[in-house]
Amino acid sequence: MRRQNSSLKNVFLLILTILVIAGSAFIYLSPALEKKAPKIVFDNNGFWNLKDKLKVSLFDQSGIKSYKVYYINKTETILIEKKISTKQNSVEFDINGFSLPKKDEKIKLAIEVIDNSNWNFFQGNKSYEEFELNIDRTKPIANVIANSYNIKRGGSASVVVKVSDNNLSEKYISFNDKYKFELIPYYKKDYYAAIIAWPIQVEDFDIINLVAIDKAQNKTITKVPLYIKNLKIKNDKIKISKKFINRVSIPVLKQSNISVPTNPTEIFVKLNKELRQKNIDTIRNESIKNMNTSMIKKYSIKPFKRLKGSKTFAGFAERRKYFYEKEQIDEAWHLGMDWASIKHAPVKISNNGEVIFKDYLGIYGNTIIVDHKLGLQSLYAHASKFNVEKGQIVKRNQRIANTGSTGAVFGDHLHFGVLVQGIEVNPLEWMDKSWIKTRITDVLLEAKHIMSSK
Repeated sequence: MRRQNSSLKNVFLLILTILVIAGSAFIYLSPALEKKAPKIVFDNNGFWNLKDKLKVSLFDQSGIKSYKVYYINKTETILIEKKISTKQNSVEFDINGFSLPKKDEKIKLAIEVIDNSNWNFFQGNKSYEEFELNIDRTKPIANVIANSYNIKRGGSASVVVKVSDNNLSEKYISFNDKYKFELIPYYKKDYYAAIIAWPIQVEDFDIINLVAIDKAQNKTITKVPLYIKNLKIKNDKIKISKKFINRVSIPVLKQSNISVPTNPTEIFVKLNKELRQKNIDTIRNESIKNMNTSMIKKYSIKPFKRLKGSKTFAGFAERRKYFYEKEQIDEAWHLGMDWASIKHAPVKISNNGEVIFKDYLGIYGNTIIVDHKLGLQSLYAHASKFNVEKGQIVKRNQRIANTGSTGAVFGDHLHFGVLVQGIEVNPLEWMDKSWIKTRITDVLLEAKHIMSSK
C-alpha cells in the first residue's frame, strides 16, 4: 500500500514539475508576456533652435500602448501624451517648438513609453529616457568681404567671407544649390577664402550663395554678387574607327577592370560615358579629400605655362560628338588643353605644390594631380613616365613626368587641366597673368586690408 501511495506521489510530482516547466516556458516564450522594453530613438545632436521639429521614433515587439513627452524644469510639463488603440510596432512623431524663457540655454526633455505586453502584472514594459538640449536661436554671422567682379561659364572666381557662430556646424559656398565649395581659413580667425567654379556642364547660372549652418540648424544664406559671362562653345565631330576601338578602347576598359561588351558601339560608349564619369568622380573625390585646407596667410600663384615647344591640338570646353560608321553614338566635353611636341617630351610644373594623386586613371591614362592650396590643383594626363611620387613637394620648373599616349588617346601628347576643388575649369584663365591678378590675388589683398582695419 505504501509503495502504491509512493508511486502515485511520484507521478503527481512529475506531472506538477512538467506543468511548472511548461508554465514557465509559456511565460518566458509567450509574445503576450515579452519582457523587452520599448526602444526610443530621438533624432538630435544636443542642440535645438525651438523652431524645427524634433523627430522621435518608438519601436516594440508587442506594440506601443502609450507615450508621453515631458519638459522638465523644477516641475514636469507634459508636451505630448497619447494612447494608441491599435497595435503598432513602430511609431513616429515630432516634438514641436514651445515658448521658453529667453534666459534658458539648456533644457531637459523626457520621453516615456509603455508597450502592450502583459508582463509586469499586465502593466507592460516601460522605457524612460531624459535628453539635455542646448537652446540656440541665433543664426550664424555670414558676410561676404570681397569677391571677383564676374565669372564665366567654365571659369573661376574668388571669394573671401566672414563666418562666425559659437556652435558652427557647416560653412560653404554653393553654386546653383548643387555644387559645394569648401571654405579655407584665411589670414585670421572667422575669415575664410575659396576659389569657386562654374562647371562647364551647367548651362544656366542661377545663384552663388555663402551658406552657414549651426548645430541647432539655424541657417544664414548670403548671396555672392557676381556678374556672369558666357563662353563660346566649340563643337567638334570625331570619327571613331574599329581600329581605335580595338587598339585603345578595349585595352583601357580591361586595364580599368571593366567588362568589355561585344558590340563595337557599346564598347566605345562604355569607355566614353561610364568610364569617363567614373574617372571624373575619382578626380573630384581625390582632389577634395587631399587638398590642403590649412590657414593661408599669404597666397600667390604664377601663370601656368604651355608645354614647351608644343602646339595646341584641343582646347577647353569643346563639345565633341562621336561618330561610328556615319552615325552619332555619343558626345562628351573636353575639359582641358591638349598639347603635343616631341614624343615623351618633359613635363615641367609652373607652380610649387604637393603631389596628391599619381596613378593610372582610365581614359586619362597615367595621371598626376598637384595641389597648389586654396583648392586649386593642376592635372597632367597621358604620361609615359612619372618623375615624382604621391605626397612629394614639387618646385616650380621641376620635371614631374614625360608626355605619352596612355589612356584613351590617338597619340603622344599632354592633357593639361586646372581643377578647382576637383572640377576642371578653363586653363586659359590661369595662364593669364592679368586675370590671376584681378580675379584672385587682388581680391585676397583687398579682403586682407579690410580685415586688418577691423
